Amino acid sequence: MPALATGAGHEPGLYELLAALPSQLQPHVSRPEDNTFLQDMFGERGLQSLVKIHEWLQKYEDRKPVPVLEGAAALAHNVSAELEGNTANEDIKELLQILAKPHVKSLLSVHDTVAQKSYDPELPPLPEDLDDDEDSVKIIRLVKNKEPLGATIRRDEITGAILVARIMRGGAADRSGLIHVGDELKEVNGIPVEDKKPEEIIRILAQSQGAITFKVIPGVKEEGPAKEPKVFVRALFDYNPKEDKAIPCKEAGLGFKKGSILQIMSQDDATWWQAKHEGDTNPRAGLIPSKQFQERRFALPRPVATLQSQRLSSRRSSGFRRSFRLSRRDKKTNKSMYECKKSEMYDMADVPTYEEVAPYRRLSGARHRLVVLVGPAGIGLNELKRKLLISDPQHFSVTIPHTSRAKRNQESDGVEYHFISKHLFDTDIHNNKFIEYGEYKGNYYGTSLDSVRSVLFKNKVCLLDAQPHTIKHLRTPEFKPFVVFVKPPALERLRETRQNAKVISSKDDKGTAKPFTEEDFEEMVKTAQTMESQYGHLFEKVIVNDDLTAAFGELRLALKKVEMETHWVPVSWTHS
Repeated sequence: MPALATGAGHEPGLYELLAALPSQLQPHVSRPEDNTFLQDMFGERGLQSLVKIHEWLQKYEDRKPVPVLEGAAALAHNVSAELEGNTANEDIKELLQILAKPHVKSLLSVHDTVAQKSYDPELPPLPEDLDDDEDSVKIIRLVKNKEPLGATIRRDEITGAILVARIMRGGAADRSGLIHVGDELKEVNGIPVEDKKPEEIIRILAQSQGAITFKVIPGVKEEGPAKEPKVFVRALFDYNPKEDKAIPCKEAGLGFKKGSILQIMSQDDATWWQAKHEGDTNPRAGLIPSKQFQERRFALPRPVATLQSQRLSSRRSSGFRRSFRLSRRDKKTNKSMYECKKSEMYDMADVPTYEEVAPYRRLSGARHRLVVLVGPAGIGLNELKRKLLISDPQHFSVTIPHTSRAKRNQESDGVEYHFISKHLFDTDIHNNKFIEYGEYKGNYYGTSLDSVRSVLFKNKVCLLDAQPHTIKHLRTPEFKPFVVFVKPPALERLRETRQNAKVISSKDDKGTAKPFTEEDFEEMVKTAQTMESQYGHLFEKVIVNDDLTAAFGELRLALKKVEMETHWVPVSWTHS
């Protein structure tokens, strides 16, 4: 057949080739009906469309495109869940109907499968040179793409055998169902491994692509464990497996940030759990340090300088509570000028590792979550509370403190304070009825648990300005506190934004307003850093008060989401 005439250096595509075939073949076709058949067949629109699709796919394959999103199905599910209650809008209603169609769900599922490359290609044939006498040996062929194999190995200290130590949930080895914990590894791609170190074998596996052949002696097969219930935890620390010298396989590690929600896939190993990020569609789990192991590591002796620094900051924070308040007309709310004492039973915080959590959404009519505002003195907690109260006085409220001092002429019991005797105050302290309390000029002042309950019983959001060490005392199923940490900006920005502001000094009886000093700014930043370092794992929202109006808007939006959306809370809060 004669060659097609093409331009110099031009490689004809399949579409061009098929389109030119009838005219090229015409001199070689003797019967008219054959020529008509060829014209009709190659001119058929469906065939031309398929050829065009083939060429476009070929172009995409040459470009090696990367998927924008690997979890389209999960995203569609989350969108449907978010929009479920807004069916009054016709556009939202139509979108929900489209996302609910089986064909759309299948399309998204196929997309995710291709994007994650979690499909298994055909395995090559088994080798032919098998020893018939090795009836107890398994020959396993796995195809490993770019993902790790998902198994770790160890050397038996007694026999010297190389054993499979761990199978990662959802990994290639786990999905195959062919390799099990306890199997003895004899060869990898025909290379004997008895005389090799585990690190050398791992290097061979890491460098292997495509089909990998294992020769193993099956271990004693145990009965499969019962299906474990889903367990979710909130990470209370940052973790990078690449920096962890103790992890058995860095490539198998799962990194996370403080606040990440992790699904625990396996706790079979007391030292290394298997987990994945909540909502991640990739089935493969990764290694994370177990709670017990991480607690032991955190409890190791720390440098003396660090401990001395912490003791110093502890003495400073538990001493006289300075009232740093921005200058304002209404000074009646300035009632926190007392020494803040605390109970040691609540001061001993647990080592922050993981906290088991569950999804929680406030039901209509249920009590609101307590809102706790935490921050260094002078950061503007009172100003944020006042703006919230002004914005919606029917929705937000604050507690009324207790005092043992005598009532003044212009004061009313239950308005400015709850006035009680010093003997009764002592009794309530003994019975742990106060969140925090202190003594000033021979009189007690304090915030009681009952004052918080009084606000919540009225179906209002209780705004509480508290010291961070009280948070653990409040973290109960009854209050379900939402803790907001308000921190200052960088020192330079702090000087700029507070240059005209004033502070109410607590060092004299008159409570005069004085400009902020450089010492005040430095103490505010240092105190914020100490709070975040010691109690940051308890903060659900962090707001930088760079600009009061912007900080208020951010706080208001966060509180709205707390009331309307689903959040992860300690699992014990959902069982009450």
